[in-house]
Amino acid sequence: MATKHQHRDLEGETLVLAARDALIESGEQWTDMRADVFEQLAGCEKPASAYDIAELVGNARGKRVAANSVYRILDLFVRANLARRVESANAYVANSHPGCRHDCIFLICDLCGKTVHSDDDKLTGALRLAAQGAGFAEVRPVVEIRGHCADCARGE
Repeated sequence: MATKHQHRDLEGETLVLAARDALIESGEQWTDMRADVFEQLAGCEKPASAYDIAELVGNARGKRVAANSVYRILDLFVRANLARRVESANAYVANSHPGCRHDCIFLICDLCGKTVHSDDDKLTGALRLAAQGAGFAEVRPVVEIRGHCADCARGE
């Protein structure tokens, strides 16, 4: 039986405040631009690319925002555990529990793009041990499983 990691998912203003606090605790500043990027990312129902976020932030600010700036901020958010990168989609999702460190398992629908984050410490722990056994250090397992979500499988 899989070991599930337990946490409380945050949303809305509570999530934004938790992300701000976590970033400040990591020694970084919570700037207006970083706040705008996080708020837009957290509001996305599906993984979003840096270009998607740049467009959303630009629309909200009323001026163009460079995707390169957004990439740098998203990379910072990944390092600070505020966001997760969905590698196969080159896209990002907000971490709904920024104070919680664990590995990622993403379930990704090939039809609609819905992405569900799941935790299974037994599975990712085994991957971590295998990588360490091969001489790797600082291992960060990211598992992506592609298929069809329940809605798409039913034809909805």
